[in-house]
Amino acid sequence: MDILQDFKNVLAKLLDEVKTALAGVRTNRPNTGLVEDLKVSHYGGTFPVKQLGSVGVMPPREIRIEVWDASAVPAVAKAIETSALGLTANTEGNVIRIFLPELSDERRKELTKYIGTVAEEHRIKVRHARDEANKRVQKAFDGGELTEDQKFRTKEDIQKATDGWNEAVDALVEKKEEEIRA
Repeated sequence: MDILQDFKNVLAKLLDEVKTALAGVRTNRPNTGLVEDLKVSHYGGTFPVKQLGSVGVMPPREIRIEVWDASAVPAVAKAIETSALGLTANTEGNVIRIFLPELSDERRKELTKYIGTVAEEHRIKVRHARDEANKRVQKAFDGGELTEDQKFRTKEDIQKATDGWNEAVDALVEKKEEEIRA
């Protein structure tokens, strides 16, 4: 049924949004996801860092960005330093190094709280999408397009999809919280 498939497509999109948002949250381990999607103003346009250079991890606590165009290095460094991540960019020619200090307990708590906020914002979006899907089902039933059994089955499938989405997000949040604590 189109209503259920449309709803599942919305859930997939929202799950991708959660994954992207969580990838940008700093943990004790360096992660390229922290900086690769930061927006950089360069040549009159806005580009993510990953389009201006290669991003890699240098264990134990360093992110290394090799910028392909030397004129973009200051713009990339500025984007990193003005981001909400609170990181310092060290430039050496075309290479930018970001050293990640150990997370304090206070910062860990802030990050954990932020992760919960991101998850809750997306749960609200899912509830709205579920309500819209249920309204569409009811409208189809009222219009004679669905039988009563089909209506209840579709609403049940919508709820199952919602529950599955919530379980997936809970697993992502739990994994990210473990990474922050590590």
